[in-house]
Amino acid sequence: MAERNLIRTLNAVASFKPEERLLFSANHDDILCGATTDVYFVRAYEVLRHVGRQDTAVVAEIFASGPGVCAGVEECLNLLRSQRVQVWALDEGLEFGTREVLMRIQGSYGEFGIYETALLGILASSSAWATAARECKAAAGDKQVLSFGARHVHPSVASVMDRAAIVGGADGCSSVLGAVLLGRSASGTIPHAAALIVGDTVEVARAYDESMPSDTPRVILVDTFKDEAEETLRVAGALRNRLQGVRLDTPSERGGVTTELVRETRARLDQAGYRGVQIFVSGGLNPARIADLARTGADGFGVGSYISSAKPIDMTMDLKAVEGRPVAKRGRIPGLTPAPRLRQRL
Repeated sequence: MAERNLIRTLNAVASFKPEERLLFSANHDDILCGATTDVYFVRAYEVLRHVGRQDTAVVAEIFASGPGVCAGVEECLNLLRSQRVQVWALDEGLEFGTREVLMRIQGSYGEFGIYETALLGILASSSAWATAARECKAAAGDKQVLSFGARHVHPSVASVMDRAAIVGGADGCSSVLGAVLLGRSASGTIPHAAALIVGDTVEVARAYDESMPSDTPRVILVDTFKDEAEETLRVAGALRNRLQGVRLDTPSERGGVTTELVRETRARLDQAGYRGVQIFVSGGLNPARIADLARTGADGFGVGSYISSAKPIDMTMDLKAVEGRPVAKRGRIPGLTPAPRLRQRL
């Protein structure tokens, strides 16, 4: 067995005492030691150990219940890296079909069986977020899509979600950690709170322009106090050629950002000679709305809940060979599934 101290026995479960913590999320050590597993995998190990079969050589396959965009593979590989197993997997970013094999693991069952819960959860959630981001990017075409969903999920997985969104095709994300993990800079301007404290959109725009580094895009939120088109022209008049864009985030109480609002704002900017100023939209977006808004003049989109609330794509792990013998549970075909797109990673 690898030297990592996995929770494989009921005694280990009973004696597991996590350190005192302020937040209830699992940390890296919890996941790596197997503390996030379903307990029946521990019971399985106990039974196999009782009959001397815990080190039985097996091949397992993970397949998806529906189509999507593959994400989460790198985390799974990191989870398995110190175990004595071989792993074949789809590349992240590839689209997969229903029941297609995303990952194949070969080794003794005792080396990786305890990780089934974590492996399935990583792939299920990450692939769902990547799929939703791919749908948004397809609707936007060549226009920018940013993941703004960090506020809709538990902070322990916000960076995982943002990374998956970028794997799926998003151009960037708002969370600091999500961006850093991919070697990027986080994207975003300022919240309504700053505008409300300052008290005037033009004043806060000037302060933003004066205080932000020169390489920070001058994109100003324009829906806090007055009519969005009016505020846009006021800000454009104040910042002139330094203004790169405005953000429309009209709340649902005022009808949200409509195609008519985008069309009017675009027309007024053009008429005033600010054709280079872009219109960035956020708030309650989905692929259908993105497509409509893109056609009427929006240049970029901040997508939150559509990505963050994507339903996990159910993943299943099946043993397909035991000591070289093809096996399968009833209703499935014994033996390895043809999976020519898998690439050996470990």
